[in-house]
Amino acid sequence: MSDTTKKAGWRLTVAGVALGVSIFTVLWFAAAALGSKFGLWGWQFGLGTMILGWGPGLTFFALGLAVIAIIIALIKAPRFQPTLLALAALLIALMVFFRIAGFGAQAASLPPIHDVQTDWSEPIALSESLIAQRRSDGALNEVQDDPTITEGADGRWPGMGGRRVAEVQEEAERERTVDGETVEPAYDRPIEPVYFDQSPGEIASYALQIAEDRGWDIFSRPETGQDVERTVLEATETSTWFGFKDDVAIRIRAVEGATRVDMRSISRVGLSDLGMNARRVSSFMDELEARANGRRQP
Repeated sequence: MSDTTKKAGWRLTVAGVALGVSIFTVLWFAAAALGSKFGLWGWQFGLGTMILGWGPGLTFFALGLAVIAIIIALIKAPRFQPTLLALAALLIALMVFFRIAGFGAQAASLPPIHDVQTDWSEPIALSESLIAQRRSDGALNEVQDDPTITEGADGRWPGMGGRRVAEVQEEAERERTVDGETVEPAYDRPIEPVYFDQSPGEIASYALQIAEDRGWDIFSRPETGQDVERTVLEATETSTWFGFKDDVAIRIRAVEGATRVDMRSISRVGLSDLGMNARRVSSFMDELEARANGRRQP
């Protein structure tokens, strides 16, 4: 052990402990997510208890310990080693803190819905076999033609309980005025259908390729022949961390001299999807439009 390390003594130890706690905090969040994904515990415990329940307290403890370590490190020389470790601890803890803060802000700014689609006036129905698969996998969210937000949502989203999902999605897509103030749209763009000049079968081939490229599990493959007038692709996407499963249905049909594509994305669990389903639909439709030279109007 060098003379510098000896002189730093217990101050270096405190800084090392602070760094260890900050690293443990990162591992804690990773373990909560991966443990849920691989079935070590339920997602309610991993997300609700480990992350939302205990996570903030652990993060604040790591932040506080890092600040104390920095103050102690600066008391006297040698300062370099303990200060370096303490700063590393603070940076890691701040990274976790801002991630949690961003998560909370995102949850508050987005509507409490987990089911979006391009046309609620003519909803896309999931096949009976996919609905059965959802039930066997323990899905808590029902698939309905005209769902409403549960009354329990009022606790975090006042006034949302009992409202139609279709209306709330429409509000999230467009700028509106509430009590004389302009409210920016929660979603980046409207969730809308795309039209093509090619046949439904040709567009189905493009859609299937995109779904496979994205690593989705194809549940029912669409028909791709030249004579196809209407077909549906069903797939499931599994999230990287928690292993959440969201189901996708893409309806492709001939309408008035064009091929129209509609899409629905619905989570199996959770009240709010944090905008994930809307982003999935938007990005998929954007890619399909670009690949097959589509348009947003008939």
